[in-house]
Amino acid sequence: MGNLLLSLLFTLPMLAGEPDPAAVSKLAADKFLASLDPAQKSKTALAITSDERENFRYTPRDRAGLPLKEMTAAQREAAIALIGTALSEKGKLKATQIMSLEAVLAEIENNPGKRDPGKYYVAVFGTPGDPKGWSWRFEGHHLSVNITLVAGKGISVTPSFMGSNPGEVRQGAKKGLRVLAAEEDLARTLATTILAAGKSDVVFSEKAPAEILSFENRKATALDPVGVLSSELTGTQRSALLTLISEYTGRYRPEIAATDMAKIKAAGLEKIRFGWAGGTRPGDAYYYRIQGPTFLMEAANTQNDANHVHATWRDFAGDFGRDLLGEHVSGDH
Repeated sequence: MGNLLLSLLFTLPMLAGEPDPAAVSKLAADKFLASLDPAQKSKTALAITSDERENFRYTPRDRAGLPLKEMTAAQREAAIALIGTALSEKGKLKATQIMSLEAVLAEIENNPGKRDPGKYYVAVFGTPGDPKGWSWRFEGHHLSVNITLVAGKGISVTPSFMGSNPGEVRQGAKKGLRVLAAEEDLARTLATTILAAGKSDVVFSEKAPAEILSFENRKATALDPVGVLSSELTGTQRSALLTLISEYTGRYRPEIAATDMAKIKAAGLEKIRFGWAGGTRPGDAYYYRIQGPTFLMEAANTQNDANHVHATWRDFAGDFGRDLLGEHVSGDH
């Protein structure tokens, strides 16, 4: 079953070309839910007001929802088709590779029960297409995709988490694989370029924190301002910073990513800060933070001898679609 699970994201279409991602997502969610038997549906279909909807986790654990390993082949196809309504081709590739690392860890740790590519769970909150709002989640170890859709207001894709353990596979059939290579290499190049230009304050600590600081918190808040402001960078450096930011927003379909980038720019590019902690040589433990008025992106590679990457994107007002749902959900809790 493992090979089938990991091949689906490659083989199923992204449904690109459709005019409305929300409409495509509704159709895919309806098809998936219709494929489930009553017991499966009771696990999968939850209320939009459920406390579980904001139970954001990226660590290995059981979750609410229906795991891939409890689905038939047709149901897994329908589930992956739903995921494809939100993720870009790049995002699908990263998600597939992250899931494949569970088999690598199972072999390294000799613990296939804990490391299982079938333990990625799908949950649907509310009624697909409800104009007041609905959402779905695909989540498992090192992967959390949270999509909230509200008619006439937009689509929220945060919290968005991707992780990679190993950060670089150093043995076996997947030797050399670095799932989050771009998130690391783009940031390191930017940091070293800024350092070479004489702005030493881009490195705010010689020691990296042990983990991303937003953790699995349900609500992300602004962290201390560290590093350098975008307004202090050269044009080339600012362009490199935007390229790094787009590596996170680009996990999602182009039309969704474009909306999120426009929101980030509208809040003030000159107010975005980039800061680095730890060593700047490949193999050194590191942490970096990109923070603007509306969002936070963090990456850390400190665990397992600096070979275990976490990379998260949070929106201060928009996580779980809070800014889109407004009083509708908060008033019902």
